[in-house]
Amino acid sequence: MARLVVNNQPVEFRLEAEVPLLWALRDAANLTGTKYGCGTGECGACMVIVDGQAMPSCTLSLGEAEGRSVTTIEGLSPDRNHPVQQAFVAEQAIQCGFCTPGLVMAAAALLARNTNPTEADVIAAITNICRCGVEPRLVRTIQRAGRVMRGEEQGIRVPAPATATTPGL
Repeated sequence: MARLVVNNQPVEFRLEAEVPLLWALRDAANLTGTKYGCGTGECGACMVIVDGQAMPSCTLSLGEAEGRSVTTIEGLSPDRNHPVQQAFVAEQAIQCGFCTPGLVMAAAALLARNTNPTEADVIAAITNICRCGVEPRLVRTIQRAGRVMRGEEQGIRVPAPATATTPGL
C-alpha cells in the first residue's frame, strides 16, 4: 500500500510497491492522460511531475513514489488554461496528440523553475520523443508560454473544446 498526493489530493493505492506509478495512475486512479509509450522511461509519453521534477512514471515504482507529490496532465489545469497547454494549441505544436501530455508536463516542469529558457535549455530539458515531428515547434511554444508566465505577453486565448452539452451539437 502506497500513500502519496496526486493532483493535490491524498491517495492511497492498494497495490504492490513494485507496480509502476504509470499503471497505478491509469488503472487504479483512472488518470488516463498519462500514456504508456516505451516502458523504459526514454520516450516521455508517461511524464508526470514528481515533487516539481518531470519524471517518467513507467520507471518509478509506487514504493519510490511513497510520500511524494505527483501532478498528472489532469491536475496541471483542470480547465486547460495553463500557459503551456494554451501555447501548444496556439502554436499548433500538436499532431496526433499521443505524446502531448508528456511534452506538456516536461515543459511545465521546466517553466516552473525557469520562465525564460533559452533554446539550449529547452532542448536539454525536453527529451521526449514525438513520432509526428513537432520538435521544431517546441522551442517557440515553450518560450511563448514562458513570456505569458512572466507577464510579457497576454494570456493565450484558445476556444474551449466543443462538448456534447454545447448547444447546437
